[in-house]
Amino acid sequence: MEKPKNDIILYKLVLTGGPCGGKTTGQARLCTFFENLGWKVFRVPETASILLSGGIKFADLNVDEAVKFQEHLLKTMLQIEDTFFELGKTSKRNCLIICDRGAMDASAFIAREKWENIMSDNTWNSVELRDNRYNQIIHMVSAAKGAEEFYSIEDHNCRSEDVELARELDTKAAASWVGHPYFDVIDNSTNFEGKMRRMIGSVCHKIGIDTGDRLLKNSRKHKFLVEGPLPQDSAFPPFQDFEVVHNYLQSNSPNQVRLRKRGQKGHYSYIHTVRRQNQPGGQVIEVKTQIGHRDYINLLTQKDNSHFTIYKRRRCFIHNNQYFQLDIYEQPSHPRCRGMIFLETYSALEIDQLPKTLPSFLNIKKEVTGNADYSMYNLSLREDWKTSKKFYRSIAEPDDSTVPPTQYPEIIQVDSKDIDCKKSFNKYNGHLNGGALNGEA
Repeated sequence: MEKPKNDIILYKLVLTGGPCGGKTTGQARLCTFFENLGWKVFRVPETASILLSGGIKFADLNVDEAVKFQEHLLKTMLQIEDTFFELGKTSKRNCLIICDRGAMDASAFIAREKWENIMSDNTWNSVELRDNRYNQIIHMVSAAKGAEEFYSIEDHNCRSEDVELARELDTKAAASWVGHPYFDVIDNSTNFEGKMRRMIGSVCHKIGIDTGDRLLKNSRKHKFLVEGPLPQDSAFPPFQDFEVVHNYLQSNSPNQVRLRKRGQKGHYSYIHTVRRQNQPGGQVIEVKTQIGHRDYINLLTQKDNSHFTIYKRRRCFIHNNQYFQLDIYEQPSHPRCRGMIFLETYSALEIDQLPKTLPSFLNIKKEVTGNADYSMYNLSLREDWKTSKKFYRSIAEPDDSTVPPTQYPEIIQVDSKDIDCKKSFNKYNGHLNGGALNGEA
């Protein structure tokens, strides 16, 4: 979430999904909701619809023509988006930009090898196009998955898919965004009005807007301990693997401050997170700021040496319309971390329903949400837990991991992408010497 010098928010959202998923209605509802809050809302039109409405028929193109079409479609899309992004930067009000599909959607319609060639020819990479370009991705699941009686192709000039094809396209569209750090899948587990409310609530939650009881409760984070060894890659649905490195920085207790480096094939994104404990109502607030490589290197000088650096391989995938990330701890690390594997997801399902959606191909031992023994902060401590004064166990966190997750304190994540780092760090008193950025005192 970008914040120019005047602290006006610029939030870039991609609304994607399968046929008849509610994307068009959702865009209109989002627009009305945020305009009522006083925001400026821009809606970036779907590039594919613009081109296809000009007489192009995808079915008539041969393989080479289809690939070239997707390449030019993507170039056109990026230019159109950039026009709106630049306008958003000049807005004197908080600004939401809703993109009707985004850059990675084009990859769903051509072979992976062809997509990689397009990326290489244009010096693009997935980390920039998928992870760094947009603040949040919302995938609206097609009615062909779970609400078949409502699936229709009427009143849509560019839609001709039957239910089976709609399901296939939905799966491909979702898979193209797997790996984005803020990816929400809005399924058909409720009625359509509930689906719209969950979608709007998800955006508000990520931005940090308190909607009170106007919207349904947003999904909560769930964390599970997985026992290895992991199955073969072929047992997984389509996935994306990332290198992830976490470092904790010096901080004023009880705040926790960390840096995250995350990427693929030598391309990385960097996030600075301040975890503010003991907030009103028992809440834990996480303020996330996207930073550049230079700030990342400078901030590493404030590393807290009482913690090990945490190295992970993170695998992201979709299973049963749920978005999961699997964190596999790697060496070097404290002996207590060896062999550690955690599965995380966000879900609004009831406690008795959630286990039915979990991947059956993983050996899930138990839920450890809120259990201090499985906190990354504690796992990374160099000292023995029995003697360490830094071991953190919130009084709101249960000792027994069998306590229902709904009793855990809510963690509110505020994404502050590309804001002024120096101003942000001072504001939240996140760590010592917070002003030393870019070599400036």
